[in-house]
Amino acid sequence: MATNSQHLRQNTEAGILARLIQTRQDELSRDAANYTRSLQFEGRDISRMSELSESARLGTLAGADAAELDSYIHVSNLLAVMQAKARQSLQTPKER
Repeated sequence: MATNSQHLRQNTEAGILARLIQTRQDELSRDAANYTRSLQFEGRDISRMSELSESARLGTLAGADAAELDSYIHVSNLLAVMQAKARQSLQTPKER
């Protein structure tokens, strides 16, 4: 499995957007940062990711299911970058 930095180098939609977010130097407003930190997958997505991951572990993942798991991985990594940026913004003491 690729690491976060490997995903950031990929030219998928999520990888490109993650690079844009990561290279911005200005900080998020407190409200935007708190909202971003609150983002999470719904139960049905978590269940689907678990199913796909189990298939991958068993070696039975193929075709559209493999592409779907890749999409979940890319979006998960993008969310991690966004939430890291949000946490960083909330640690900065200056007023927004």
